[in-house]
Amino acid sequence: MEEPKPPGGTSPLISTTDLLARARSGDTAARNELFARYLPALRRWARGQLPAWTRDLRDTDDIVQDTLVQTLRRLDEFEPRHEGALQAYLRQAVVNRVRDEVRRAARRPMPAELPEEYEDPSVSPLDQAIGRQASARYESALQRLRPEDRELVVARVEMGNSYRQIADSHGKPSADAARMAVARALLRLAEEMDRER
Repeated sequence: MEEPKPPGGTSPLISTTDLLARARSGDTAARNELFARYLPALRRWARGQLPAWTRDLRDTDDIVQDTLVQTLRRLDEFEPRHEGALQAYLRQAVVNRVRDEVRRAARRPMPAELPEEYEDPSVSPLDQAIGRQASARYESALQRLRPEDRELVVARVEMGNSYRQIADSHGKPSADAARMAVARALLRLAEEMDRER
């Protein structure tokens, strides 16, 4: 009498106990057969076990497959004590892996999309070096300006005063007159800074 064949398979059905014994003795074909036998059932059982918020590039099927591969490599640690023990062992391995994934996902911050116009507020080392050099040139050039020009630059650039405030504090007849005076002072400052290059 011919041995029964698994549905859709080509090899005769071999008991899990026999496959397990052969796999534990290093039979790669037996390990592959166990993998093929248990993967579909574990995938069906595990579907939906991994919460959606924990998934990144991995899904539940990937986790089941990885867990099954790792568990079958360590069959020497498994001791079957009853019928269905291997299936229970594999399910528990998947549950443990899902818990690990949930803990891992809970530790990392939730991803957020950055707006296209986002600018990194931190200053790069190059910007810091350039900033220090430019600042030194600015301070040196500022000291070489006439006192009135220096005051106009400081009022506008460093203190952020409006042209109306500059006009009032520096005796200019209008905000436009203050704007022109500041523009001339900034032009002189730029010329002084260029001399240091």
